Amino acid sequence: MTFVSFVVESLLEGALLTPVEKIIFILLALVSAGFTIHGFKTIIDSIRKGRPAPELKNVPLSLVKAAVTVLFQQTIFKARKALSAIHMGLFFGLITYAFVNLIDVLEGLVPGFDLVYSGRHVPNAPTGLVNAYNLISDVMSGFLLVAITVFLVRRFIVKDKALEYRENVLLHPKVKAGGQAKDSLIVGVFVIMHVSAHLMSQAYRLTDGADPFMPIASFLNSIFGASQTGVHVAWWISLGWVMFIIPYLLRSKHTHFFMAPINLGLAKQNPRGQLDPAIPLKVIDGQKFEPGAKVITDLAWTRIMDAYACVQCNRCQDVCPANFYGRPLSPSALEVNKRYLLKEATFGSHPDRWLAPLTETVISPEAVWSCTTCYACVRVCPVGNEPMADIVDIRRRMLIDGFEIDSGVQNALQSLATNGNWMSKGKRLRGRWAKEMEFPVKNATEEAVEYLWFVGDTASFDERVIPNTKMVARIFNAAGLDFGILYQNESNAGNDVRRVGEEGLFEQLVEQNMQAFGKAQFQRIVTTDPHSFNTLKNEYPQFGGKFDVKHYTVVLLKLLEEGKLTVKNKLSHYKVTFHDPCYLGRYNGGFTAPRKLLELLGVEFHEMPRNCENSFCCGAGGGQIWMGKVAPGERPAENRIKEALSTFGEGANTKTQLFIVTCPKDMIMYSDAVKTTGNEGKIEVRDIIQLVAEAVGVEEGERVVDAL
Repeated sequence: MTFVSFVVESLLEGALLTPVEKIIFILLALVSAGFTIHGFKTIIDSIRKGRPAPELKNVPLSLVKAAVTVLFQQTIFKARKALSAIHMGLFFGLITYAFVNLIDVLEGLVPGFDLVYSGRHVPNAPTGLVNAYNLISDVMSGFLLVAITVFLVRRFIVKDKALEYRENVLLHPKVKAGGQAKDSLIVGVFVIMHVSAHLMSQAYRLTDGADPFMPIASFLNSIFGASQTGVHVAWWISLGWVMFIIPYLLRSKHTHFFMAPINLGLAKQNPRGQLDPAIPLKVIDGQKFEPGAKVITDLAWTRIMDAYACVQCNRCQDVCPANFYGRPLSPSALEVNKRYLLKEATFGSHPDRWLAPLTETVISPEAVWSCTTCYACVRVCPVGNEPMADIVDIRRRMLIDGFEIDSGVQNALQSLATNGNWMSKGKRLRGRWAKEMEFPVKNATEEAVEYLWFVGDTASFDERVIPNTKMVARIFNAAGLDFGILYQNESNAGNDVRRVGEEGLFEQLVEQNMQAFGKAQFQRIVTTDPHSFNTLKNEYPQFGGKFDVKHYTVVLLKLLEEGKLTVKNKLSHYKVTFHDPCYLGRYNGGFTAPRKLLELLGVEFHEMPRNCENSFCCGAGGGQIWMGKVAPGERPAENRIKEALSTFGEGANTKTQLFIVTCPKDMIMYSDAVKTTGNEGKIEVRDIIQLVAEAVGVEEGERVVDAL
């Protein structure tokens, strides 16, 4: 008799369960399956109510890659390494229990079927495979109990503050009432009861003493002995819990068990630095869409799915500069509130909730305007959620609906519409710094150049930054770089304008710059502003502007490596650290060039703990630098300066300590932060161009008469 024929014949002959128990088990399984199917259908129907999202390509391949990513838990180790390792074990334990439950069903339904003692009661049982299964399931059972205990202790006894929200963050009433904790407790108790019952069921089967491949069950057997009644009761407890918990998961915070892999497989495919358009490009059944998001169905379907995929781990909150600053923004709360709103509108049978304003139910208006759009929340999310994109869409609708916004932002937008810059300067003044140079700076609209330098507002107009702008020009000139600028034809690139939500103004600025580019002859673009770099590289292609865009650190490195610039003075007298700008680093992966430059310059380099992908935002992005009202509390830039000083250590400082930046906005934000933290004389903020100039021996030239 083969193993398969034994199982089939045994099923036909009868089982451990009585006929009544078999009927009860089948009915319970059908009810559980029905509620599970209903749960999936409800979730799918909810997701389909969302707006069209950008078209996804190679979806089957993306889903396969996501499955591999989830299987090896690759996304969770971006933060909280120790807890991630425990979570990984918990994940593999639950995967193991998918097979354990199948075997348990067979052990309950098939008389004489059990796999203890190498499966000796089963004819022709694959002994090696059975022993491997017994050992893995036994050991993983123990690990599951340890892991779930750690997480329960963390939430209910230690009460980790990382799982909490600030009092000023808008939260759904059920979240405030402990809805998340209730879900965690129910699932935690389930795992403990389910796993313990399985272990006891196996222990009660050991009629002949210990089984070497079941160490934990054997230990329990040494205490409780063997018992056929015990097997029976433990089996029902274990499998009964499963039939309850599966449909419950789809109605709890643990929906991510099912939705996270799908969400990762259907995640954003376009560049990080490219926002979705304000109005979906695809039209469904002739439906006309308003720009932005007022209610939850105004969000793209992918971002409705985000709410179901959310782990509610608060990792996004950990890295959010606005939350750190004490502002009422928590990216996690945004997704959690969306989830509870969806639950009310579907499982709660309150269809009116579909029309509930997002600014009253999901995120407060103040929180909407607190976001720096640094992308840290998206980058750290283990399931591919995009809370930042939700915020931008909400901003878009708030502007259209006439919500009151900060006076500084309003003034900046008005100046951008009138002057093409946010600093209320006349267009003809944009190139004034170039006219003051000791050599001519080409006008790219009048003569062909290899590099079109898109200077940006801050570098063109801010007196604190203009010296660095001039130094960039001197270095380019000394290296023989063929470059020019657009002078008054340049307008703000629009990166922050779009992220503030003013899509119409963004498109106006794009149109102005595209006209200027059309007048100019150039091969590639170089920028000193990472914000301009990002939008020219990633968003202008949506409007036909496909350019080869370089950040100036890449160009400087190339000039040094090609010998067009030569390091004459090694800067070993400097102890430096480097700040990765969000729009150069996290958005566009520009980590290498600045560090290679510093290495070639010969400085003593110290890496801050938060660096590269995990760099901490300066707090200027997303229009924050325009804000007229400054919230109380330690600003992100101030915290970053303190981090830099702690990186250098407390010892005697025989070298000058420098905080190196590669962004004009960073120059402003961190220079101010050094003053407000009282660290003048301890650390100095410098643009990397200042070090390059010192190393290659290029000095500040003589001021010439203003030709404007």
